[in-house]
Amino acid sequence: MTNLELGTKIVELVRGKENVVKAANCMTRLRLTVKNPDLVKAEELKYLDGVMGLVADGNAFQIVLGPGKAKKVADICINQLGLSSDGGSVGDWEENKANLKAGQKQNGFKKVIRTIAEIFIPLIPAIIAAGLFNGLASLISTLHGQGTLPAEGFVSAVQLMFSLLGGSFLSYFAIYTGINSAKQFGATEALGGMLGAASIGANIVALSTMMGLYNAEVPLNSVLTTGKGGIIGVVAGVWILAKIERFIRKHVPDVLDLVLTPFLTLLITGTIFVFAIMPAAGFLSDGLVAVLSVIINSPNPVVSVISGYLLAALFLPMVLLGLHHGLIPIYAVQLEAMGGVSLFPVLAMAGAGQVGAAIAIYIIAKRVDHKRLQKVIAGALPAGFLGVGEPLIYGVTLPMFKPFITAGLGAGFGGAYVMLTKVMANSWGPSGLVAIPVMKPECMLNYFIGLVISYIAGFIITYVSIKEKDVRNV
Repeated sequence: MTNLELGTKIVELVRGKENVVKAANCMTRLRLTVKNPDLVKAEELKYLDGVMGLVADGNAFQIVLGPGKAKKVADICINQLGLSSDGGSVGDWEENKANLKAGQKQNGFKKVIRTIAEIFIPLIPAIIAAGLFNGLASLISTLHGQGTLPAEGFVSAVQLMFSLLGGSFLSYFAIYTGINSAKQFGATEALGGMLGAASIGANIVALSTMMGLYNAEVPLNSVLTTGKGGIIGVVAGVWILAKIERFIRKHVPDVLDLVLTPFLTLLITGTIFVFAIMPAAGFLSDGLVAVLSVIINSPNPVVSVISGYLLAALFLPMVLLGLHHGLIPIYAVQLEAMGGVSLFPVLAMAGAGQVGAAIAIYIIAKRVDHKRLQKVIAGALPAGFLGVGEPLIYGVTLPMFKPFITAGLGAGFGGAYVMLTKVMANSWGPSGLVAIPVMKPECMLNYFIGLVISYIAGFIITYVSIKEKDVRNV
């Protein structure tokens, strides 16, 4: 089935473009928001040729297609089959809002997680690229210092270029977050970007000093300083900005709207943001880092091993529930406060455990001559090695269920090792082998060893736990 045929069939099974509010994609999934979820033929969609799995939550349907394919099918659905990528036109927003409310069957926590996902999923490609560029730039700098590479010339230019490209995103992450948050909350996107930019502006320090909120001896301990509160504060600030903007626009005469609405919105929101939201979000971020430090940076090796094992072992269920996107603000807080991310490498072991489990199932499937399962695993394994786990989750381990558990149990051993050796990354993104350049240069080897441990442990636990009849009956 071609991508066009697959996209056409998907649109047909969700009951046409008239039932779709919005279409988008992440690395492995086509994400559809529908008006009436009861009209969707979910079972047929789930077992459609080319579909590896389906996650349905209220009026949101995530169709697992695999890396690359998800983007191509999404483009076809939007550009050729007429699905909307922006949630509908301006004129029908009230209808869309009513339909969305009618289809929502979520609790408050799930709504928050979904909102976080919608803000950060579009940024994932840039996060990945920036992490790789920064990781490679850091590696070249380390090799420079060791005398392995020359400190000048072409290699130095490459290092500067990589550092430039990596910093072009991560240095201004708050701005991108502000723009995407505004898009989700219904505010003017440029105003959201301005609020994000304000959070990292140099004048924050001058204002903080004037108000007696700046600690010159230990700037990070200031009540208010540049970047205080991080992206948690930006998201909260833009949420308030959206409400203030709507209120002002409602009361300002049309002839003055273009001038007064953005000016007053930013003046009011900016004041609240700088002097209230940033310090409050900073207090929250500092507390979060302190809690994580107790767990992740514990000098007690027993605590490190236990916490590393549990975090890696429990991560796959978080992916299944879509909760893993909620970790992005935590990664960002760590990156800002610690200069690196230590939680991401531990959780990355979950995918490696699943790869080991899939290899064990493949061997058993080959022994019982289960050709369809062999084909599914062979197609999903390359993505698994590169850190994209959804094809294996929805195509192999979750349908069998027991391997979903054994994969997590195996991943825990790699997580324990990575936590014990204090591996830290420059950023976050896909896990697996492709994340090696993202790690701090001195941590690359230990991260790789952690992957190998997870591969082996996931394989062994699955191989001894899964019987031939379990595979034969899939």
